[in-house]
Amino acid sequence: MTSALQMVQMIRDGETTSVALVTAALDRIAETDDALKAWIWLDRDGALAQAHAMDQLRQSGRALGVLHGVPIGLKDIIDTADMPTECGSVALAGRQPEFDAVLVSRLKAAGAVILGKTATTPFAFMDPAATRNPHNMEYSPGGSSAGSAAAVAAGHVPVAIGTQTNGSVIRPASFCGVYGFKPSAGMISRTGVLRTSETLDQVGVFARYYEDVALVGDVISEFDPVDPSSFCRPRPRLLNGVSSEPPVAPNFVWFEMPYFDKLSNDSREGMMAVLDALGGQVERLDAGGSFTGLVESQNIIQYYEIARNLAEIRENHNDTLSPQVAKLLAHGATITDAAYQEAIELRNGAISYFGSFFNDFDAIITPSAPGEAPLFSAGSTGNPIFSTVWTLCGLPCLNMPVLMSENDMPIGVQLVGGPEEDDRLLRTGSWVLATLNAAEADAAESDKT
Repeated sequence: MTSALQMVQMIRDGETTSVALVTAALDRIAETDDALKAWIWLDRDGALAQAHAMDQLRQSGRALGVLHGVPIGLKDIIDTADMPTECGSVALAGRQPEFDAVLVSRLKAAGAVILGKTATTPFAFMDPAATRNPHNMEYSPGGSSAGSAAAVAAGHVPVAIGTQTNGSVIRPASFCGVYGFKPSAGMISRTGVLRTSETLDQVGVFARYYEDVALVGDVISEFDPVDPSSFCRPRPRLLNGVSSEPPVAPNFVWFEMPYFDKLSNDSREGMMAVLDALGGQVERLDAGGSFTGLVESQNIIQYYEIARNLAEIRENHNDTLSPQVAKLLAHGATITDAAYQEAIELRNGAISYFGSFFNDFDAIITPSAPGEAPLFSAGSTGNPIFSTVWTLCGLPCLNMPVLMSENDMPIGVQLVGGPEEDDRLLRTGSWVLATLNAAEADAAESDKT
C-alpha cells in the first residue's frame, strides 16, 4: 500500500489514476472484507464516479487538491448526504442525512474519494462491532473506531477517519498496528458527527504511513462557528511538524500512573526498552495522587452527556440496546447536575495544569493500551484507560506502532503533547521514530559482530 502523499504525487505525475487506485482498493476490500467486516457500506459506483471526476480535473489542467484522488474511509457516525449513516445501530437503520458533515466537505474539496462507511460499535459506545483484527482474526480490533483501524491495517485504504471520546482512536490504532492521531480538541469540526459527549467527542485519523495523519489532519482542521468546541485561531501546520527537525533533543516525561498495574508484561517490557533507547531525555515521575479523580470525572461527564444525547433512542428504541448499554445509559440519566458540574470543574483544573506543563516537556510518553488486543471471543474492545486523562483534557495524542507482543500482535506507544501544539507533537514523534530505528539498527549490527 502506497501512502496517500505518494498517491497524490503519482496522480499529479501521470504515473497512475484515481480510478486505478480506487479500483484496486475496492478489489482488496472484495477479497478480504467478508471475513474482516471492516466496512458496513460501500459506494462502489459513487466512488468510481468520484475518481473519474478527479481524473478529468487533472486532464483538463485545473487545480488539484492535496488529497486528489485518494480513497478514504469514514466511521459510520459521520454524516454523508450520498450514503447512509446508521451509527452502528439497528435503531437508525436506513438513516440518510441531508448534508455532509463539515469534515466530509473538507475531504471532498481536497479531492479525496470517499469509498464508504467503516464499522463502529453502536453509537460509538460499548458493544463490540463485528470487525476482526487484520493481524489475527481471533483478536479484536478495539473500538469504537473498529472498522477505520482495521481497514487501514488491512491495506484497504491508506487513511480513514475515526472519533475518540475516551480511547477510540489511540486504542484501536495500537491493537491494529497503525498510526493513530487525535488532534487537540477544537481543531476539527464535529458538525455532522454523532454527538455522544459535547465535552469529550473528538475526531482523529488512522494511517499506515506517519506523514498521512498530518496530511489529512491539515485538510480537516478548520474553525466551525457551529461547533462550540471549535476555536477561532490559526491551526498548527501538521505536515510541517512531521517534516521538521527539533532544534534540540526533545524532553519527555513518563508518569507512573496508578492504573499501570493493568499493563501486560510484554507491554511494560517493551515500554521500558523504548525509554532506555531514549536515554537521558526521559524524566520518570510517580503520578501518585495528582491525577486522582480525573478518570472518574471522565466517566461522569461521558455517561451524563450520552444519556441525554441518546434520550430519544432510550425512549423509543430501548429494545435495540444491549443490556449493558441500556444499564449504562440508565445510570447516566441518574447522575446529578451537581456531580456533573463537579466533574467539569475537575476537568477545567486539569486543563489549566497542562496549559503550562509543556513549557518543560515536549511530550508525555505513555502506553497506548494495556497490551495486545483482547481476543474477539472475550466480547470486549479493550480498556481505554490509557487514553482517558489525555482525552478528558483535549490534548493531542499520537499512537506509534513500534512494539509487538509475544503473540506477534501490535502494541503501540503513545505520545501526548501540549494543547494546540500538534505540530510540535508530530515533530517530536518523527524524532522518536528516527531514534528508535537507529537503536534497532545498532542492535542488529551488534548481533552480527
